Amino acid sequence: MALVACACGPESSKEDPAAKPSQPSASMPAKTPSATPSASGRTEKPSATPTGDQPAPRTKESAIRRYEQYLHALGREDIDTVCEVAGPAAKKAEDEGLGPCTSTYASVFQMISPTQKKALQTATVDPQRVDVRTPDKIEMPVESVKSSATFSESDLGSYTLEYLKSGWYITD
Repeated sequence: MALVACACGPESSKEDPAAKPSQPSASMPAKTPSATPSASGRTEKPSATPTGDQPAPRTKESAIRRYEQYLHALGREDIDTVCEVAGPAAKKAEDEGLGPCTSTYASVFQMISPTQKKALQTATVDPQRVDVRTPDKIEMPVESVKSSATFSESDLGSYTLEYLKSGWYITD
């Protein structure tokens, strides 16, 4: 299933499921339907993303909700949502030689303790600790993350969210 979501962008994940069912359908039609719904279910799972039918509001509150979505996905090891929200930053990292988003975050998941993962699933962000740089650029310092576990700059780090293509994305 991870191969379906190899790319950080939505276009590639839509092409992969179309390519895979055409090959197995000749040999095992019974297994193809079971693989296809789970793949389509995964691509539909992050329906709370601001991209799509309507743009996300260009507000601090909307950026916080988007970052919380990322934190919760990080805690669940939801690679699809993580790579969707962090796509621009992951693309920069890939261009610098760190590899594609899915393999980079597979390593990140291994570095997060089980206690921290559980805490991230319900983490919230303290709006008073968020720094609005411009209407399109908001800093989320690690100190803004409120959870049952403690995170440092080396554990989680601080992030920059920017308003791109009608939604908030992690860019740094």
